[in-house]
Amino acid sequence: MQFGDYRVEIIPDAEFKLDGGAMFGVVPRVVWERVCPADELNRIRMNMNCLFIDTGTEKVLIETGIGEKWSEKQTAMYGIDRKRPFAESLENIAGCRPADITIVINTHLHFDHAGGNTVLSSPPYEGGVAAASAAGVVLSSEPLIVPQFPNARYLVSKSEFNHAEHPHERDRASYLPENWRPMLDSGQLELMPDTYEPIEGLRFEQVRGHSETMQTVRLDRGGRTLYGFADLVPMRQHLPLAWVAGFDLFPVETLAFKKRILPQALAENWLCLFYHDPDIPICTLTEVNGKIVAVQLEK
Repeated sequence: MQFGDYRVEIIPDAEFKLDGGAMFGVVPRVVWERVCPADELNRIRMNMNCLFIDTGTEKVLIETGIGEKWSEKQTAMYGIDRKRPFAESLENIAGCRPADITIVINTHLHFDHAGGNTVLSSPPYEGGVAAASAAGVVLSSEPLIVPQFPNARYLVSKSEFNHAEHPHERDRASYLPENWRPMLDSGQLELMPDTYEPIEGLRFEQVRGHSETMQTVRLDRGGRTLYGFADLVPMRQHLPLAWVAGFDLFPVETLAFKKRILPQALAENWLCLFYHDPDIPICTLTEVNGKIVAVQLEK
């Protein structure tokens, strides 16, 4: 999709499942299940819709999905249904490979937003396995965890990085150091301010609600705005004001954010990116009977 002088694409990662009650907080199951049917384990379908921006000189990837480092047990627990590697989706949709990406940005470092920052790689040995064997070298059976985007700068706010390194008891399970420390080792990780603009027209702003330090995404180009709510409005079904995820550390502030930002998005006809929506990730908004609802883009 052409967006002003930039090209923008949505790169879906893989479907996964989380508990529906956790995703809709105080909303009763009998209500939310009308729009998000649950499986036998009370889990709902979700996805991770990463944003690719080609400026002509930079190839930017915002979020990297859940990643491919999961064990069979973890894959079953989260209901991960991967149709293809993320790198394949990136090439099929955006026409570029991981090595072509120049900037990777995470709104926050939860595993479903930063899991694809890194991949498993077999330990290298000059001359290959045969040469190693001949030299009497015992190769480790443990794969290395390396950056998936070897030529990219990885950007995350310093506040979020500090929180990830010292997480709260309520969100500790969402932070896996394997998703950012390899970039510390490689020198690719850059810590940014709470609000910053990595390329012209692209703005990241810290908004307290889902967590203390998560950021939202705003792209202004050619007189249009594309806005990514990250986990503050994770799916279209979270547009009703009171439909706030139980995961949010500051749900009242998430509600205040929604009351402020959704009318603006409606009035200014923003393109809205719902990071976790498995079916229609990018929409505009309209008002029906006093309620703000999503409208699918015309093809």
